[in-house]
Amino acid sequence: MSVRTPDPDPEWTPDSDPPGPVESVTPGWLSDIELAEIRGRLPLLYVEAVPVRVDGLGQVTELGVLLRATAVGEMTRTLVSGRVMYGETVRDALFRHLEKDLGPMAFPQLPLSPVPFTVAEYFPMPGLSAFHDDRQHAVSLVFVVPVTGTCEPRQDALEITWMTPEEASSAGVGAEMEGGRGVLLRQALASVGALR
Repeated sequence: MSVRTPDPDPEWTPDSDPPGPVESVTPGWLSDIELAEIRGRLPLLYVEAVPVRVDGLGQVTELGVLLRATAVGEMTRTLVSGRVMYGETVRDALFRHLEKDLGPMAFPQLPLSPVPFTVAEYFPMPGLSAFHDDRQHAVSLVFVVPVTGTCEPRQDALEITWMTPEEASSAGVGAEMEGGRGVLLRQALASVGALR
């Protein structure tokens, strides 16, 4: 189970001619070899988001959880997540990954000052924290983000499942979440006063 990384700029592929030097087209993007080497030496910074629907009083009525297939064909549930690129603000990274995973019509409502409700630390060695990633040591800033539009999962997400707070906090859903993210769901619910 692993933290997802963002895809490179969709307008440029290794098979196409970039409009300028590759560094200017994708300045924060690393090749697979560079990324593997860095993952073995440094913790990487990620953002994760728990998309929510709220009622007129601002109370959470539903949480969105993504369904993905792993590299070995297992179905697993996860959150919106991805790396923060060099020179990118946390706010921009959060918006980019919400749009990448939920589609351009999700209309996320980012706060004026994005402050995570928690920081999750993923380790490649199991047991050091509640969160595990076989590939790397990653530090993730985790946010609850209301969305008001239509969510159409893109990239490697198969679907988004909307759950009530009661459903999302169940042991069954927690067991389906990759890398310990069931803990994050419960923490997200607690941070907005919806854990019952």
